[in-house]
Amino acid sequence: MGSNDHRNVALAVDRVRVLSRRLVRPSSSSSSSGHAPPCDIHLTPWDLRFLSIDYIQKGVLLPKPPLSGDRLADALASSFARALALFYPFAGRLVAEERADDGTVTVALRCTGEGAEFVHAAAPGVAVSDVVSSLYTPPEVWSFYSYNLVLGADAATESRPVLSTQVTELADGVFLGMSLNHSVGDGTTFWKFMNAWSEINRRAGGAMSDDLMIREISTPAPVFRRWFVETSPVPIPMPVGKLQHIVRRLERPEVQECFFTFSATSARKLKAKANDEMSGAATATISSLQAVLAHLWRGVCRARRLPPEQVTFYTVMVGCRGRVNGIPAWYVGNALMFGKAEATAGEIEEKGLGWTAWQLNRAVASFDEAGMRESLERWVREPEFTYMSKLQSGDAGGVALITGSSPRFDVFGNDFGWGRPVAVRSGAGNKIDGKATVFEGPDGAGSMSLEVCIAPDALRRLVADEEFMDAVTLPSSCSLGKYINFGFSPINKDVTRRCNPFLLHAKSWIQWSYQFSLTLDEYLLIGLLSE
Repeated sequence: MGSNDHRNVALAVDRVRVLSRRLVRPSSSSSSSGHAPPCDIHLTPWDLRFLSIDYIQKGVLLPKPPLSGDRLADALASSFARALALFYPFAGRLVAEERADDGTVTVALRCTGEGAEFVHAAAPGVAVSDVVSSLYTPPEVWSFYSYNLVLGADAATESRPVLSTQVTELADGVFLGMSLNHSVGDGTTFWKFMNAWSEINRRAGGAMSDDLMIREISTPAPVFRRWFVETSPVPIPMPVGKLQHIVRRLERPEVQECFFTFSATSARKLKAKANDEMSGAATATISSLQAVLAHLWRGVCRARRLPPEQVTFYTVMVGCRGRVNGIPAWYVGNALMFGKAEATAGEIEEKGLGWTAWQLNRAVASFDEAGMRESLERWVREPEFTYMSKLQSGDAGGVALITGSSPRFDVFGNDFGWGRPVAVRSGAGNKIDGKATVFEGPDGAGSMSLEVCIAPDALRRLVADEEFMDAVTLPSSCSLGKYINFGFSPINKDVTRRCNPFLLHAKSWIQWSYQFSLTLDEYLLIGLLSE
């Protein structure tokens, strides 16, 4: 991170105070979920490759609960323990066995039942509106998580929990931020746990035993048995000598992030436009998500001011549940492949939204089970770990995008008993220049949101890009002060209609100030207010 980022994060940490930490163990025997817990769950290549990246960090912002302080923390810790009874491996520990005789290392998730971490924190000076009323993500959000910048391998080398949750009480709400070791689960696993926890907490008011509670909730029994290709040894011996040898601490780039929401109507319009442009040429339908990501790719290429000949990349995560025989919908673990599209910046700009979306469509459609099996077999012979620096396209930097997560994950259904989430935000984990995380939109029904993390100067230009922002629904607040403080102009026709004339003139000054370095006095002198 740059020096400004460090200062902002330091100030944010001062506003968030940790009140307590505890280890929470499963509240009942894991046999209550219908499974006899294995001693060890051996990790697959899909799991092992993520030992080298940060924990998954996602969380929901909830309205103010009826309880507060220790009573709130104790109630949530109790339901958290019940959720751990259903997802009992998450109370275990990663263990690495290093064999000196052949220089190999094996890693497993040992179901010890030692517990997951539960942190209670307070940020009384932070309001819900501070998080949701600006496009820019405030630095406090990163402080709503424990295990910032902790790698998956650290859980084995330092005997850390594989799951940690932080409950942060705000002035008028509460943020539940969860950190899950990426080597024990992917985004599907993450949100299934959150869904189970929220439902258990919602039902906790009745006099129901732990066993009955777990049987009654709508969450199906998780499947912990890992899926391996038939030729794979179990456990997989990795020829790395020591686990520490795979660890590379990412030099954190200077980035900022914005949260862009696309209404269902906007997403449908982009989809229709993309398919119309490819009418007669495309052999499959471009999805709304592919159209929205193509819209982002084009906007970011302009914002980065890439020369026409510059090759740019977009990596998308392709889920294997439902695509591979033998992997059930409730499979707990990682089941992901990477799909990669590439094109020059000139092609993306000149050939339009439809052509760009088609490149993403082909990247996803290129998934082939036979090829996937071959890649897993090759990984066993030649392990290759995931490093975020590689996903930035190595030394090139500033030319790539990567999108994970899915708008299909049930984020806004996580009602803990006092109302649906107000918002969703992620933590500092794996934040690189070009990371774009997709979530379901707050309105559901086809809306979606993108949490976009790129270099600050490029992000300022992106939010001043009228073509890009025309598809974005701005936060309901029209507070010009917030926009000025964060340094961008809210170019959007919807906000243009709703805000007063002075705001519109001030908006124009902000846009011109970025393009031509004009002061407000210079802007007034050349008569732009008369436009």
